[in-house]
Amino acid sequence: MQIEVGQILDGKVKGITKFGAFISLAGGKTGMVHISEIAFNYVKDISEHLKENQDVRVKVISIDPTGKIGLSIKQAEKLVSKTAPSQVDWSKPTTPRATSFEDMLSRFKADSDEKISSMKKPESRRGGYSRRNNNYDE
Repeated sequence: MQIEVGQILDGKVKGITKFGAFISLAGGKTGMVHISEIAFNYVKDISEHLKENQDVRVKVISIDPTGKIGLSIKQAEKLVSKTAPSQVDWSKPTTPRATSFEDMLSRFKADSDEKISSMKKPESRRGGYSRRNNNYDE
């Protein structure tokens, strides 16, 4: 099987390192998913997202002249979710509840007024400079 950039392939996790995971592909080929291509959120520990012998779907993002194959799990997930409407959960709303401009403006004004009023509160004079009992003339 000829592997080309842009293909979506199924593979199996064969090894996990600090910087990525090695994926066994069809035809005896092996590619690597860099830690930055595992998930859309920050990945500190790869083993929290992947386990050895786990089946994964990957996208081929690069093939260098030496034959090393660069893979991405998150790009494959993004393509699958766009192209497979049968996997979308239609019971959940996809967009947050719309807020009117007037509601957002009134909330902004209330927050702003609260911040301004907290800045105008008088400060206590404790610990400040006092003119009493200054003996400069002595």
